[in-house]
Amino acid sequence: MFRGITFVPPDTKIDFVSQRAISWFVSAFLTVVPLVLVATVGLNMGIDFQGGTLIEVQTKENPAKLADIRGKISGLGLGEVQIQEFGAPDEVLIRIASQPTEEEQQASIAKVKEALGDSVTYRRTEIVGPTISSELIAGGTLAVVVAMIGILIYVWFRFEWQFAVAAIASLVHDVTATIGLYALLQLEFNVSSIAAILTIIGYSLNDKVVIFDRIRENLRKYKRMPLVELLDRSINEMLSRAILTHVTTLLAMLPFLFFGGEAIYGFAVAMCFGIVVGAYSSIFVASPMQLILGVQREAFSGSTSSAKGKTEKGDAEAAAGA
Repeated sequence: MFRGITFVPPDTKIDFVSQRAISWFVSAFLTVVPLVLVATVGLNMGIDFQGGTLIEVQTKENPAKLADIRGKISGLGLGEVQIQEFGAPDEVLIRIASQPTEEEQQASIAKVKEALGDSVTYRRTEIVGPTISSELIAGGTLAVVVAMIGILIYVWFRFEWQFAVAAIASLVHDVTATIGLYALLQLEFNVSSIAAILTIIGYSLNDKVVIFDRIRENLRKYKRMPLVELLDRSINEMLSRAILTHVTTLLAMLPFLFFGGEAIYGFAVAMCFGIVVGAYSSIFVASPMQLILGVQREAFSGSTSSAKGKTEKGDAEAAAGA
């Protein structure tokens, strides 16, 4: 009978937790370095958070002559102006710094259109005032914080507080690493970036809960197995599922990364990176933290006779494996 392709042999025994000295160093690097990058290099704040005017145009020349466009706009006295190719070679994105008043904001658009004349076709114009941008920053930050608090409560009630703390710590690791990627590559950080971070949090949490559930089952099943061996066993048992899930999701995101265009490029990059770093933190951060937090087997002790039978069987298997 055909049973499908086995990507990970069922008897796989990789010492993930036993290599925690190396993984702690890598995890510290992925947490601290992004914070340094944000503090020194900074984030490339998009129009959503910075405020100002965004004008997308299509030139009649292909490729667009950015130097000519920059020369026409730079002398208008509009403050900071950013001009970059957007998607196709003949598409240009113009960002104008936020103006003091709404009237001046509208006047800046009129000046740009007058300077460029009929040499371009205007595809979209967006205006975000400083008040709206500050509200978006506060709302985005609040959304991430509320998501973290909700996750903490959910995991605490479903498992134990040790699992909840481990989940939050590993998710903070994922979020910090993703924000660091934005700072390193100077990707535009906007509302879509917040959506990407929240999506990564939810996706990564699902992976961690699956492994936590197997750890809980094995804590009930193997009463005498050393905790390091038990954690490694739990991860290895879920390794095939994790690889299939992550690879499938990554393959689904790759078309957005390569063919989605400039508008969702930052979102796609963050998602692909988040899938990888989320898988890493589930194995090398969330699970080994149970050793530091001191998870107690007694909290998962079964009281039924069936649970007792499974425990005795698990002990026998553990003794046989030893």
